[in-house]
Amino acid sequence: MPARQPAGSAPLPVVQRIRLRYTKRGRLRFASHRDLARAFERALRRSGVPMAYSAGFTPHPKISYAGAAPTGVASEAEYLEIGLQARAADLNELRERLNAALPEGVDVLEAVEARAGGLAERLEASLWRVEFADLTVSHLEPLVDGLLGRAQLAVERLTKDGRRTVDVRSAILKASVDMPPNAEHAIMEAVVRQATPAVRPDDIVAALRVVAGLAHDAPQWSYQATRVAQGPLDDSGAVGDPLATDRLRRVTS
Repeated sequence: MPARQPAGSAPLPVVQRIRLRYTKRGRLRFASHRDLARAFERALRRSGVPMAYSAGFTPHPKISYAGAAPTGVASEAEYLEIGLQARAADLNELRERLNAALPEGVDVLEAVEARAGGLAERLEASLWRVEFADLTVSHLEPLVDGLLGRAQLAVERLTKDGRRTVDVRSAILKASVDMPPNAEHAIMEAVVRQATPAVRPDDIVAALRVVAGLAHDAPQWSYQATRVAQGPLDDSGAVGDPLATDRLRRVTS
């Protein structure tokens, strides 16, 4: 296993950059971004990945996260990039070693060598799936139609810096409601543009409650959100694959 970069020494250069797509499932959806970052750093050390490090008195492994999902939601499309000080001979082997060291619920689905351009710039939108335990299609569909029919709908979000207003409607490119044959509850799927501030599934649910005319102290809906995809937008408004231009060969689980 390669040693850590000695503190204060000149760092070895990055010779290869690898982009990873990974999941956040089950109980791990409640983990904070900081907790997940720590889990990845531990997994990279334990699996012997030859990480490149930053300069300075306290060097850090070169890891860049892009478009991290908020705490409390699941995801099938999280992305990060790592810099290596020695080339990885087999990306499939690297992926398997990482998965063996990562906690249950975090799985690396794909590893590709970074080619050209930045990863964050490709993450233009997310496809979210929100499953409502308390709503039927006949109840949910008119609420979604009502939201889409508005030119603007803002909600307040409580942050560590106080309350912040977010325009939910302007970020939603399209949305639909369905109940697949094997599903037990109504499901909304929405393509949401990445913006600042980012519109989260909680914000969309809050906007639907406004359309329904519910007060803030009304009983909350039970729901679970999952990010299905994250990437560039095509001409039809669908979310594409952000690793498509990097991929030399597809490495999947």
